[in-house]
Amino acid sequence: MFDHRKYSAFQPIRLTDRSWPDKTITQAPDWCSVDLRDGNQALVNPMSVEQKTRLFELLVKLGFKEIEVGFPSASKPDFDFVRKLVEENRIPDDVSIQVLTQAREELIKRTYEAMAGVKKAIIHVYNSTSTVQREQVFGQSREGIKAIAIQGAQWVQQYAEQHPDTEWTFQYSPESFTGTELDYAVEVCDAVIAEWQPEKGRQVIINLPSTVEMSTPNVFADQVEYFCRHLAQRKDVRISLHTHNDRGCAVAATELGVMAGADRVEGTLMGNGERTGNMDVITMGMNLYSQGVDPKLDFSNIMEIIEVVESCTEIPVSVRHPWAGELVYTAFSGSHQDAIRKSVNYHTEHKKPHWDVAYLPIDPRDIGREYEAVVRINSQSGKGGVALVLERDYGIELPKWMHFPLSKVVQGAAEKSGVEVSPVNIKKLYDEHFVQVAQSWQLQDYDLHTEAHKVSAQFSIGNHKVRGEGAGALEALCAALTAQYGCQLEVIQFEQTAISGGTDANAQACIAVQVDGVEHCAVAIAEDTSAAALQAMLTAFSRSGCEAVKVA
Repeated sequence: MFDHRKYSAFQPIRLTDRSWPDKTITQAPDWCSVDLRDGNQALVNPMSVEQKTRLFELLVKLGFKEIEVGFPSASKPDFDFVRKLVEENRIPDDVSIQVLTQAREELIKRTYEAMAGVKKAIIHVYNSTSTVQREQVFGQSREGIKAIAIQGAQWVQQYAEQHPDTEWTFQYSPESFTGTELDYAVEVCDAVIAEWQPEKGRQVIINLPSTVEMSTPNVFADQVEYFCRHLAQRKDVRISLHTHNDRGCAVAATELGVMAGADRVEGTLMGNGERTGNMDVITMGMNLYSQGVDPKLDFSNIMEIIEVVESCTEIPVSVRHPWAGELVYTAFSGSHQDAIRKSVNYHTEHKKPHWDVAYLPIDPRDIGREYEAVVRINSQSGKGGVALVLERDYGIELPKWMHFPLSKVVQGAAEKSGVEVSPVNIKKLYDEHFVQVAQSWQLQDYDLHTEAHKVSAQFSIGNHKVRGEGAGALEALCAALTAQYGCQLEVIQFEQTAISGGTDANAQACIAVQVDGVEHCAVAIAEDTSAAALQAMLTAFSRSGCEAVKVA
């Protein structure tokens, strides 16, 4: 039964003088990818050696300096992969590979066998310390669990001494840290650190896993700050975080944990991991990037990252994945599309020193995306978005009053088809409804005579001629059409612009007319302004249906 009363609230610690809420992240943490170990363990089909090699090469390319490559004492594929990396000299000199092992001697010994000959590496040893694990899984007291951690630390040290040519870093994790009494977590880690003696030069990492996310991110940050304050040799070790996403807050918990004093972060690309996943390094890294902080990782080719991750893990990346998803830079809402169009233009015109565009927290081009993915058109799209597509993809700039009639046509097509309308089809609809005109309504020639501030004109349209008078050529044509077809014709909007530079510039005329109270819009391009304006009126008038009635 769905009954919330079977659960109890996680009890926060009392930390009234917490300092992390006043902190900001001004530099990237040390990153460690765990895609090849924690991420791999969560796959329905674990990666092959070939897939792991490809993903390892991507991680190196992205800039990771610490990469957890497996659990070599637990499986032959992991052991073989580590040997491949070492024997084929695939590990750059500035990269440390990391391997995981439980605090058991036979597993630690096997781990060092896998690492023989490596230049620099991190041995990551762990045992569970939480109340639930102690009482319900291991049946051990606090002292018994601490003894396991100390013994594991001693074995790690002893076997490392058999490989003096390798630069070893030791890492310890009190697994299920978030479910461990904080004073006890500090006690166990202090005991492990005392065995490794980092004050004498040994590099030591203490990793704090949120193995199962149990609380809100602020409570996790309190736990991290408490731990950092009370650890005896805090200045001699790096504090690392390894959060999981059971509550959907792994990134937030990690960010607050870094504000609370952590130096290092473990996570995976796209957040792949057990249950709901690990901390997503791309999301956190891009969060920093969007705030003007160098993430120290290169995500400039996000499409390559997605392709490799999907190929190696066989897990598709969500179209709504933060920063990386296919649709995250796509606006379907009409008001959003209009705001993007105006903001992008404003940003360009005013040469703003920092990116500040509506609905786009970063410039999509920074990660290999293009602007053609920013606005797509469906039945929910607004007038601004349709106009932006024409401007962006075809260089067609329309006056604002034409946005609505254009979007109405496109929206009708989208509603009829039930799918989004591509830029090509938007252009096709624009041409069909506003530009194209039958031969019988094409302006062939015109002859203007001005006398006493009045224009008398003859217009050759298709295969017939009409005459009219007015204050200008457009008014003369309006009078001619009104007389010829017996209708009420009125110009309600008109705008003309040059669409190319130099002496051979063409003119674009946009017009809206009312014919017997019904509005029609059209666009025409010609070598001279008068011809463009006259043809625009003829094209708009041709949409009224008068042709079928009056033209023989």
